[in-house]
Amino acid sequence: MRILLIFALTAAGVLAGGVHDAAAQHEGHQQPKPTATEQKPTPKPTPAQTGAVDHSQHHTPTELPPFIPTLTDEDRKAAFPDVPGHAVHDRAVNYFVLFDQLEWQSGFGAQGLNVDTKGWVGGDRSRFWFRAEADSEEGRVGEAETQLLYGRQISRWWDVVAGVRQDFTPGPARTWAAVGIQGLAPYWFEVELTGYIGPEARTHFRGEVEYELLLTNRLVLQPLVEVDVFGKSDLERGIGAGLSTMDAGFRLRYQFRRQLAPYVGVVWGKSFGKTAEFADMNGKHTGGARLVTGVRLWF
Repeated sequence: MRILLIFALTAAGVLAGGVHDAAAQHEGHQQPKPTATEQKPTPKPTPAQTGAVDHSQHHTPTELPPFIPTLTDEDRKAAFPDVPGHAVHDRAVNYFVLFDQLEWQSGFGAQGLNVDTKGWVGGDRSRFWFRAEADSEEGRVGEAETQLLYGRQISRWWDVVAGVRQDFTPGPARTWAAVGIQGLAPYWFEVELTGYIGPEARTHFRGEVEYELLLTNRLVLQPLVEVDVFGKSDLERGIGAGLSTMDAGFRLRYQFRRQLAPYVGVVWGKSFGKTAEFADMNGKHTGGARLVTGVRLWF
């Protein structure tokens, strides 16, 4: 027992001495800290050593050849003049006149001239419109009217219009108040819907729809439908209440230019209800087809 105790103490002493010697050896390998005078920054290589271009030096500008003149203030003013402001597009005043139908008609056993024109003057959103229609038969004016309207854009493709309409013939002249909407419907249908209020509480509604089908870049087929509905009968003008007349047809035109296009076509007209009865009483046709030829132009 005593021998084992002596052996244990001897082994513990040997281990403690080994640990102390290892720590001493580790401390011997540590680098001494440099002093303040020894802490000097490593010098950076110069541009000449690295081959880089030194941009910190300002280069003296190269002198121009003698044949190039020196730039003056007058040259700068000529190159950058003061440009006056231009007119805003929505304040510019423009105009447009369209003779949609300027044609000779043959049908119903008679021949005559038909004119349908419209136009406007104004800006992009507010315009003054005019519409005029007239036809003749055997040298006599059959129907003639003129409209003066104020139009205001309410959406991208639609205008609201309001104004007056003056009827000249047939019968006594009448003045109507007009209000309506016009524009471009989906699938490029051009639409005009207008209501009228006349003397003695007379009312009239007219709707027009047309479409332009481009067969080629110059050949255009233009179908058109026009309907008239009246609120009450007008014996002096031979108009009956309800659905009065309807015209439908097409015109095929060839555009030498967009502003000038001759055409041919066929138009079918029909009177309904009381209006047809008044036409029979006066010896007029109540419906039929007409051949048309004319020119469409605008400027």
